[in-house]
Amino acid sequence: MVIASIDLLNGKVVQLRQGREKVLERDDPFELLKDFDRYGPTAVIDLDAALGRGSNLSLIKQLVRSGECRVGGGIRNVETAVELVAAGARKIIVGSKVFEQDRVNRGFLTELAGSVGRPRIIVAIDALNEEIVTQGWQHRTGLKLTSILAELAEFASGLLFTCVEREGTMTGIDMNLVEKLRAATENQVTVAGGVTTIDEIRKLSHLGLDVQLGMSLYTGRINLAQAFIETLNWKSELLPTITQNSAGQVLMLGYSNRESLDKTFATGSMHYYSRSRGRLWLKGETSGHTQTVVRLRADCDRDTILATVEQQGPACHLGTDSCFGDHRFDLNGLYDLVKARLDNPQPTSYTARLNPGLLRRKLLEEIQELADAGTMEEIVHETADVLYFLTVLLARKGIKIGQVFGELASRRKEPI
Repeated sequence: MVIASIDLLNGKVVQLRQGREKVLERDDPFELLKDFDRYGPTAVIDLDAALGRGSNLSLIKQLVRSGECRVGGGIRNVETAVELVAAGARKIIVGSKVFEQDRVNRGFLTELAGSVGRPRIIVAIDALNEEIVTQGWQHRTGLKLTSILAELAEFASGLLFTCVEREGTMTGIDMNLVEKLRAATENQVTVAGGVTTIDEIRKLSHLGLDVQLGMSLYTGRINLAQAFIETLNWKSELLPTITQNSAGQVLMLGYSNRESLDKTFATGSMHYYSRSRGRLWLKGETSGHTQTVVRLRADCDRDTILATVEQQGPACHLGTDSCFGDHRFDLNGLYDLVKARLDNPQPTSYTARLNPGLLRRKLLEEIQELADAGTMEEIVHETADVLYFLTVLLARKGIKIGQVFGELASRRKEPI
């Protein structure tokens, strides 16, 4: 898996050399996130918080609602971690707080794991000559890199390893050290700092490691689409590709090769390799039922692709929504229907006539009727009414169903 990094300083996207010298600055974090999210999760790092001189929390809480983000930088208490997860962060990256008083802070990690769940926790291990350093790399803890890995595994599902002496220098990675780290832990490891070539990404991927890119990405040394392709497990020339819509409903199964993925990323429309035609194939090239790419992800073995798309028209040549039959009706479908009627109001549409005052009265009325319902049939009927009016409320406020599900997911210790 390839992970792009958005490092924030005073609300700007920056890249620093050795954590100090600003090399570049941009002011388009949302545009960057939209692009980066097509290829993998994005690491959003609050440098101001990490340096103890402010926070980009408000901006970050907006970003995590727009893409799959893991957030780090200056997270020194459980309350902030919980707040970020509630906002939509998929994972939390913690560093200096973990190594307070030059030892593993078991108390903090125990409380953190109890609040957000071990699967959501990534520990940042920044090492200078194989020694853990903290406080913006200024403090040497005396802890050796491999000596603390087993203890960290009790509390965290992943590790973010930065070779400090290589960070931002564009000099490549220390492959011997990375191999040593891989052999010392079963945790999922993400390597950051110094990765400069596609060949390095390929080697790291073969070791089962993820890659986080910063300087090499922003300076154009590495192309993110090519990096994604090279992290896949090409045990054959064709990889199965499961395609779904944004609601998670499966549309079809196709096959991808390197050329089709290149074309997909270059055009923004899904291309596959057609086994029956023996050639590259643009989905919808004859029917017009094309698929606009939202994001691509690989499975745990990196030999199967999951594509999330915006489907134009039916996905199946038989005219059904999916090659596996018509979609089941769900809250996302209800939301889309309600939103369409609000966006294009018709005189005969009851939904379109639900102004804020009427909507509030009806919602309160239906909630009371649900509370008073006695039989199973009454409960089902009144629940349907409440869900309908709630969906109209969300659509009027521009809040998507997924945001509500995200809030519910944040209340679980295990990710949904």
